[in-house]
Amino acid sequence: MFDTVVTLLVAVAAISAGLMAGVYFAFSGFIMRSFDQLGGERAADAMNAINNVILRSWFMPLFFGSTLLYALLALLGIVAPDIAGRWSLIASGLIYVFGMFATTAGFNVPLNNRLAQADADSQTKSDVWAHYFKVWTRWNHLRSVCSLIALALGMHYLANFA
Repeated sequence: MFDTVVTLLVAVAAISAGLMAGVYFAFSGFIMRSFDQLGGERAADAMNAINNVILRSWFMPLFFGSTLLYALLALLGIVAPDIAGRWSLIASGLIYVFGMFATTAGFNVPLNNRLAQADADSQTKSDVWAHYFKVWTRWNHLRSVCSLIALALGMHYLANFA
């Protein structure tokens, strides 16, 4: 029974990580560059609009729920040394929680807040956008890769230990 529950948790976590990776990939792959082509002021306005909407969307339960799920899987791997695939559980949990969640909280969100507080003056907003675009996108690449690695580790677990 316990193995079935862990397998189900890993499957849900892997699907969640895949969804998150897709969102982050879209931003890194084309959304941010598309915004940048609008010019700094319009790009900042577009990103601020997304940031306002995302806080009241299905993204937030997915974001926090997947983080809690990966933290639980890592904890299971740590406290249950005899569990099959424990290193996959620990690695995927730590990579996701630190690489996706902590990066978001420590870097992307503060950058979002700074962008939201940029003056209405188009030059100031454009200057903030130039920095934001470059730095936010780099951290977003990391979130995307970490989500993909967590997904791959989940698939590895399901293929070998379920």
